[in-house]
Amino acid sequence: METNLTVGIDISKSSFDVAIPNQTKGYLHLKFSNDLNGFTKFKEYLTKESKCIMEASGVYYLQLAIYLHKQGMRVSVVNPLTIKRFSQMRLMRAKTDRKDAAIIAEYGLVEKPEQWKPRATYMLQMQQIQAMQDNLVKQLTSLTNQQEVFKNSGIKNPFLQKVLAKEILRIENQIELMEKELIRITKENHSDLYDRLQTINGIGKRTAMTLILITDGFERFENSKQLCAYVGLSPRIYESGTSVKGKVKICKMGMARMRRLLYMCAMSAKTCNKSCREMYERLTARGKNGKLALIAIANKLLKQAFAIGKSQMVYKEI
Repeated sequence: METNLTVGIDISKSSFDVAIPNQTKGYLHLKFSNDLNGFTKFKEYLTKESKCIMEASGVYYLQLAIYLHKQGMRVSVVNPLTIKRFSQMRLMRAKTDRKDAAIIAEYGLVEKPEQWKPRATYMLQMQQIQAMQDNLVKQLTSLTNQQEVFKNSGIKNPFLQKVLAKEILRIENQIELMEKELIRITKENHSDLYDRLQTINGIGKRTAMTLILITDGFERFENSKQLCAYVGLSPRIYESGTSVKGKVKICKMGMARMRRLLYMCAMSAKTCNKSCREMYERLTARGKNGKLALIAIANKLLKQAFAIGKSQMVYKEI
């Protein structure tokens, strides 16, 4: 068996398929249960030099990735969209777990993705709380809309209105409790950073907390350009030859929650943040519409946050 293996792993809730390079067959295909017993059996086929490549498939990849990392293996976790595009470039049409594992291995061999390391436990806890909070917000929106429909139907139903009001209040209280818990964990682990981010005019508690969460305390990214691309605020130019000249748009392959928060911050920053206000006035004077100017301000706020996050300084307007 080769000593330097790039192993592709296609993982699901109950099992995972692997593609291990083989000199005679191309790939040796194996299937294991997605639990400790399966992890242990899979490890027998690996060496310390093995590189394990897998997709970030919901939460199903996490236990295996953590197990392999603790065993000293090199693990890379890749965005599923990246693998999909890689597969399309090779005109792969068949879609099976075995084929997916092989294409993930091919991707790892060609692109050599960076090594993965697990997030701190408190970060994973915050991530789970935020996911639950997002789910509750969706429920709240649905119930509020339903309440409005019943009110405007012309048919009075005091019982139903009472039930809806009680459920809406319950969910609002749960969302508030989760927000307090997120802020508590943030203060417990990044109190100084949390306070310094809020010295940027326009950035409040929720945005500061979310920025710390998505950046692992600003340790996850080397420069602001990477962060802007991750959030989805990088401009994307659509041009082809001399005839196709599309508008410059933001690339939305990022985090919708963070973009919404930054957009709201931008609405405040255009008046209370000097450099953002000057940018807004400059862009609108050139004929740019207000929404485009606010997106530019959101991008600027993200860069200001990155600068503060990477330093030990507070924000000061010049």
